[in-house]
Amino acid sequence: MRADGQRTRAAILRQAADLATVKGLDGLTISELAAALGMSKSGMYAHFESKEALQLATIDVASRIFDEAVVAPALHVEPGIDRLVAMCDAFFDYLQRRTFPGGCFFVVTALEMGERIGPVKECVQHCHADFVGVLRQNAEVAVGRGQLSATEKPDVLVFELNGVILAAHVHSVLHGKADALDIARQVVRRRFGLTGTSGLV
Repeated sequence: MRADGQRTRAAILRQAADLATVKGLDGLTISELAAALGMSKSGMYAHFESKEALQLATIDVASRIFDEAVVAPALHVEPGIDRLVAMCDAFFDYLQRRTFPGGCFFVVTALEMGERIGPVKECVQHCHADFVGVLRQNAEVAVGRGQLSATEKPDVLVFELNGVILAAHVHSVLHGKADALDIARQVVRRRFGLTGTSGLV
């Protein structure tokens, strides 16, 4: 694909990811995206042969944005508890910046795809599983290094952290609670016996 075509495709997909957090993946339409970007519908169809192809490409772009915003920053921190806290903090920062207008792309689309079947749901499931897998891996490291009790169950811990993440999303995005993310940071630290809302001790 030529460079100008790649730039156009990237612009379309970024707009689509934003729109999906407000209207859902099923709410993505070629006509609305074309209008938002000042393009013709025929120009849009040149990039995506079907709505499903558009949805799958949108998930892929949203996943890359999520990884850059949430996963990558935490990889510079020591594995185990420190990385778990850093990843949760990065998620809360990602929400605070309103990286997507409707909140976390994957929280929104996971709820939308709950009862669906097919490749789009499977793609969302895969992205969620990847994030959970990184959390679980670091929970296992924390147990292995003695940072957590040997009786700590990584799956339970990850479930708890996901619960805090979801609660932070609901209270900050749905209810507009300004202090929700700070509270979430405190809850994560308290779970690990740490103090403060920034920095690890």
